[in-house]
Amino acid sequence: MLEAPMRQMRLAAGWLLVEDGRIVEVHESDCPHTPDLGGDRHLVFPGFVDTHLHLPQFDCIGADGLKLLPWLEQVIYPAEAQWEDADFAGAATERAIMQLLARGTTSFAAYTTVHHDATRAAIRCAAEMNVRAIIGQTLMDQQAPPELIRPAQQLLDETESLLSAGAVGRVTPAVTPRFAVSCSETLLRGCGALTRAYDAPVQTHLAETQKECQAVYDLHDKMDYTELYLQAELLTPRTIFGHGIWLDAAARMLIAEAGSTIAHCPTANAFLNSGTMDRHAHHMAHVKTCLGSDLGAGTERGMVRVAQSMIQAAKSIGRLPPTPAEAWHQITIGNADALGFEQVGRLQAGAEADLLLIEPDVNWRQAVNPLACLLYAWDDRWLDRVILRGQVR
Repeated sequence: MLEAPMRQMRLAAGWLLVEDGRIVEVHESDCPHTPDLGGDRHLVFPGFVDTHLHLPQFDCIGADGLKLLPWLEQVIYPAEAQWEDADFAGAATERAIMQLLARGTTSFAAYTTVHHDATRAAIRCAAEMNVRAIIGQTLMDQQAPPELIRPAQQLLDETESLLSAGAVGRVTPAVTPRFAVSCSETLLRGCGALTRAYDAPVQTHLAETQKECQAVYDLHDKMDYTELYLQAELLTPRTIFGHGIWLDAAARMLIAEAGSTIAHCPTANAFLNSGTMDRHAHHMAHVKTCLGSDLGAGTERGMVRVAQSMIQAAKSIGRLPPTPAEAWHQITIGNADALGFEQVGRLQAGAEADLLLIEPDVNWRQAVNPLACLLYAWDDRWLDRVILRGQVR
């Protein structure tokens, strides 16, 4: 059983009682009865949480050799154009979620496309599959192919219709301007107004590449990237900024003061050769961080391997890396808290029973550091069962 005291994790012998989709008892003792699931060879983990991914991009994994902006133009925008068909979008969402569940991800925050009906289809699909998620219609009114551009007011009206309808099942809608390259100041300010009116979560990208930062500077009257979001009132405690690689001390201060969070996406950053986020520098500046796969620039669908990459990224720039215990914390309760998901990512009474039953084939009990052994030897084939709100899939 994986437990989460504060920012660390530990392994403990024990058992859980689940009723009506929630954990009602947690015991660190031998189970007095024959368990319904699991046994001496098994571990029970909280479901993993991914804070940044793109549902339309799962079929784009591995489009190598391009930087961010050409990659968007040549690979991603053509793929997203297919979401004009809402039925296609619903089927693509189901396939994507099945891939996530097969790797233990039971909660996530995701972008769709500019298409409103497709976004509704994606939300319905995720709700029917009983995952906990934040999903937002991706907003663009400039600097994109004509078929993926919409008038700012139309996008704002469509987003407001999602926000006013509220959660569908376990899925919450979000305000999701793609990034400041593809959004006019009018659109960004409108997003800020919606965020205030509905106390909505926000997803967007920030400072992933140097060329992107220069493009924002050129498009928005020589304004600093982070300052632009601040003036649009998009720096909020519920904002998740993807990447945050190329930030200076002033930008970090603004983000820290706002209580916003940066989603570190190490596998995607390495794949697109965008740079390496200095997680330590962010933390020293009191900037909160979480961890995301950023599929499909990210090449790993499983959060355990993304956590491995988080550690390696820190090592590659000479920073003290997160420990394996911190990595397990990050992809469970740490990421859950970043998204405001207070009822998942943890093994405690009252939490929603999104659980993983793991059967490792390595002798982790005899390892010098069992959590490190499990992290680095991880194999998705260890995943014996995925449980969503107490229901075994």
